[in-house]
Amino acid sequence: MAAFFLLRPPPGRTNILVLGAAGKGYTGGDLTDTLIFLSFDHQTGKTLVLSLPRDIWIPALRTKLNSVYHYQGMEGTKKVVGEILNQPVHYGLLINFDVFTQIIDTLGGVEVEVERSFDDYKYPLPGRENDTCGGDPDYKCRYEHIHFDAGLQHMDGERALKYVRSRFAEGEEGTDFARSQRQQRFLVAIKNKILSPSILFNLKIPLQLIKVVTANLETDVPQEKYLDFVKLALKFRSENLWMEVLDENRLVTPPPSKVKYDEQWVLIPRTGDWGEIQEYVACLIEEGRKCQNR
Repeated sequence: MAAFFLLRPPPGRTNILVLGAAGKGYTGGDLTDTLIFLSFDHQTGKTLVLSLPRDIWIPALRTKLNSVYHYQGMEGTKKVVGEILNQPVHYGLLINFDVFTQIIDTLGGVEVEVERSFDDYKYPLPGRENDTCGGDPDYKCRYEHIHFDAGLQHMDGERALKYVRSRFAEGEEGTDFARSQRQQRFLVAIKNKILSPSILFNLKIPLQLIKVVTANLETDVPQEKYLDFVKLALKFRSENLWMEVLDENRLVTPPPSKVKYDEQWVLIPRTGDWGEIQEYVACLIEEGRKCQNR
């Protein structure tokens, strides 16, 4: 009975903001082009995974959401996301490209279900951002062609990074909304691998993961909370996990405006304020999938 109590997480709910950025050595290395809001119910294990588009306009800062971390750091980004969603953001964590690939390779790769095959002819090559390509007006030397077939695939860290990072795919996969969905599916794949017997019962791999994460991950989660998150992870079940993307159903692209948006391509709430989205997120947290078609 005592052992069962020790494995029970404390009551309540925890909300975490996961940020993804390129990191040092990359152009725009502190732009958080991945922003995912996670909300966990401690007792039931029900979990909401909500992706926020990077191009959401933040009027008070006259910048897009993906630039808030650059100007105001983790605390400022948590505050802005909390105001958009009208939800507390208890903790944040920032994952850069190097940490991401190290995690995947430490796990021995992951199995990912690719929903649609796609080609991206403009996947950026590191260090080539300013290459003149010998005068080529299309700057083709700056990019590589990547291709993914539909279906279940095993991906190592390098391949996985290309899958979640690709932005210029042809067809349906060439939108930020589609990329957000790929990132969500990959989170599920990581979760499944970490909770698989091959990892859980191999002490060496979890210890290596802890070493990678603690050495490189930026987070404000205190160490004394780590055990609580392990307890939460043990409650994860696919049927208790739902994933959403704030997309064109609730966000719109206004006409370019120098006065309002500094001539940038941005996204704003279709109703003019965040009320509708806040109600929707509150419903998702309380009722889960019942709210998905609202």
